[in-house]
Amino acid sequence: MSSFSVAVATALLFCLAAHGCCAPPPSSPPSATLPPAPVTTPPPYASPTAPNSSANGTNADTGGWLDARATWYGAPTGAGPDDNGGACGFKNVNLPPFSAMTSCGNEPLFKDGKGCGSCYQIRCVAQNHPACSGVPETVIITDMNYYPVARYHFDLSGTAFGAMALPGRNEQLRHAGIIDMQFKRVPCEYPGLTVTFHVEEGSNPNYLAILVEYEDGDGDVVQVDIMESRPYPGEWVPMKESWGSIWRMDTRRPLQGPFSLRITNESGKSLVADNVIPADWKPNAIYRSIIQFN
Repeated sequence: MSSFSVAVATALLFCLAAHGCCAPPPSSPPSATLPPAPVTTPPPYASPTAPNSSANGTNADTGGWLDARATWYGAPTGAGPDDNGGACGFKNVNLPPFSAMTSCGNEPLFKDGKGCGSCYQIRCVAQNHPACSGVPETVIITDMNYYPVARYHFDLSGTAFGAMALPGRNEQLRHAGIIDMQFKRVPCEYPGLTVTFHVEEGSNPNYLAILVEYEDGDGDVVQVDIMESRPYPGEWVPMKESWGSIWRMDTRRPLQGPFSLRITNESGKSLVADNVIPADWKPNAIYRSIIQFN
């Protein structure tokens, strides 16, 4: 058996033992550095870039389909993680606008957290499995795949995996466990929603952590900058990526709100949400902006 086959078999065993390829090793605390995932093809992988990006990407960005493998985890009609969250920091992904159409992505898709929120069309056809419909469905990257079994590996929610099936054959397709499929990156669309900021639990005047979500277009964020209201005029200060789509600011002196936030997506487009976080902000609170890409 080749080293490639051994790596794939090892990854599959990890997936089966963990009830999905997205679950981190149970002995590792959330803040710990995770061990490297089994390598199934020689790096580097080509990461599909944003649909409107000028960066050199793959044919996934120009309307073509790329080959991938799909597995699923969690409840058969669930959103994947038991807590309806994931390594991107998004919450309640079982509810709209995610509606359980979510997926873990391995590194070319997750991109060390900068792929969080990216949208992909996925499909499987009859030659992949008799229950496949061939009809594209859209999923959002909300979690990380720790044990990839292919160059591009989508570990889907049970809902998303079953959605690729012909009517009435969802359960038959889920019984396959792992299938070949195709995917391409597409713009995200959140009708009626604006870019939203969630101040994370544990935030305080010296530590501010913010989850960014619901970005149309690329769907992802590669940089967040913050401006305090005082001293005036303020200056933009880059925040640090904490994990997933959560960005943080650590400071020895208390931060003074209200705060403006500038977000930049993978295509290089930036938007400014003026004074979006009020002076009397609270941890675990949601603040909706009036800005949106596209």
